[in-house]
Amino acid sequence: MGESTMPVAVVTGASRGAGRGIAAALASHGWRVYGTGRGIDAAPDWGVGVQVDHRDDDAVGEFFDRLTRDEGRLDLLVNNAAAISDDLVGPEPFWRRPRALAAVLDVGLRSSYVAAWYAAPLLVEQDRGLIAFTSSPGSVCYMHGPAYGAQKAGTDKMAADMAVDFGGTGVATVSIWMGILLTERMRDAFDGAPDALASFAAHAETPEFTGHLIDALFCDPELPARSGRTVIAAELAREYGITDDGGRVPPSHRDMLGAPREPSTVVVRG
Repeated sequence: MGESTMPVAVVTGASRGAGRGIAAALASHGWRVYGTGRGIDAAPDWGVGVQVDHRDDDAVGEFFDRLTRDEGRLDLLVNNAAAISDDLVGPEPFWRRPRALAAVLDVGLRSSYVAAWYAAPLLVEQDRGLIAFTSSPGSVCYMHGPAYGAQKAGTDKMAADMAVDFGGTGVATVSIWMGILLTERMRDAFDGAPDALASFAAHAETPEFTGHLIDALFCDPELPARSGRTVIAAELAREYGITDDGGRVPPSHRDMLGAPREPSTVVVRG
């Protein structure tokens, strides 16, 4: 097929939660969206769903081969897929919780590298490109244990280092700290308690919120200056004048949870 005339985005981990919300928000801004996931619907209302297991590098490569055939371009990659377990939340030290929690270092960190590796040749063919990583303050504070923290810290560092390699290509990389997400699963947890849900929602972000921010980032003429940086979603929203449901701007938790680390300007090669 010929090259698409619409900007093309890939959102990994789009089966549910943040990924599905980001995909829907991007579609509302005119993106042609491909979403990946192990249990994704092939025809979601926001675009094209493709079943991909991000533990399988070859399957990821086959997906990007298909994207090249079908669209001939890629403008945006959102690295969101992550193996998140219910066992992440709990007071026990890591050695008393399932060893399988380390899976987030595979699907979450390594999988983002692999997706970016396949996406990069397509992105650099465009005049402008972006890889957005979804992250959290868990990269600088203790949150859900060492596996989760290492994945988030690694995500932020990956964005910083990929920006160096993408220098001069027109492709930018940004890691975004999302806040507390008001996902379908979280709403279900408040079933029968509407007042508690309303109180929680006042401080939370909808899954679509990050998608609107990513679209604004892509369109920002100052995007190259942000490349390699980690940003807090709520603070970026204030800068861009973007609100969430009901005209809210969710709060930044910088004072309570910490601030993104500033990447060093030193580059060591060879």
